[in-house]
Amino acid sequence: MSTEPSTKKARTHPPYELLYWPTLPGRGEFIRLVFEATSTSYTDVSNESKDGINDVLAVKAEDSTGDSDGNPPAFAPPALRIPGEGKGGKNLLLYQTPSILSYLGDKLGFAGEDEAERHWIMSHALTALDLNNETHDTHHPVSVAKYYEDQKEPALLKATDFREARLPKFFGFFERVLKGNKSGDGKYLVGGKLSYADTTLWQVLDGLLFAFPKEMAVRKKEFPTLFDTFYPSVKEQKGIKEYLASKRRLPYGNGVFRHYEELDRQ
Repeated sequence: MSTEPSTKKARTHPPYELLYWPTLPGRGEFIRLVFEATSTSYTDVSNESKDGINDVLAVKAEDSTGDSDGNPPAFAPPALRIPGEGKGGKNLLLYQTPSILSYLGDKLGFAGEDEAERHWIMSHALTALDLNNETHDTHHPVSVAKYYEDQKEPALLKATDFREARLPKFFGFFERVLKGNKSGDGKYLVGGKLSYADTTLWQVLDGLLFAFPKEMAVRKKEFPTLFDTFYPSVKEQKGIKEYLASKRRLPYGNGVFRHYEELDRQ
């Protein structure tokens, strides 16, 4: 992956290594946004090295019982390798998006001001990730191993319920959270500054705008705090704004967020 000189980050310790599939945002994007928002240096292994995919495959290999540093295998990407932070000063390998976000949130000062805020931020991030997973299930409601074309009829039923019942439920919840956080002015879910809950929710909203443009055009009018205040505010945050304008921001495609016209509002 190319990196423009003006957007390079100062080297930090430890040098974080993101292990995720190449060429698509996917669930790895939730982690990238944390690094970008906090101006933290990281290596996007599979996008920066032609052989990087082999490293991704190795951590989730079906025959793996763990690595040479004493870490258990990862169930699936994304995974994060942190040199020197494991047992005995070896590499630490984490997997599962919420686990990685929680770890980085604490390490990078991106998880609130106190224990209560840390727990609220995690709860909101988990809820946003639930919405992310439900979005994925609109085009793969039967089997993740089969193509969308093999499950189009159940996908249409799933997408209809998702648009009519699930989206307003999630959006209504986050609208209330934003209004209830008086110190956030509609811009932050918790407290008065950006956290990984905000970047996580923002990424899901952005993906939904790509996947369901007609539905979202209607829903945006129903939840003004979420879409007129929160969404554009996160987009303009230092680090995020520069990242979104860079070549490092990967386009949506054959990942979680896919646009199938027949699944959108008719």
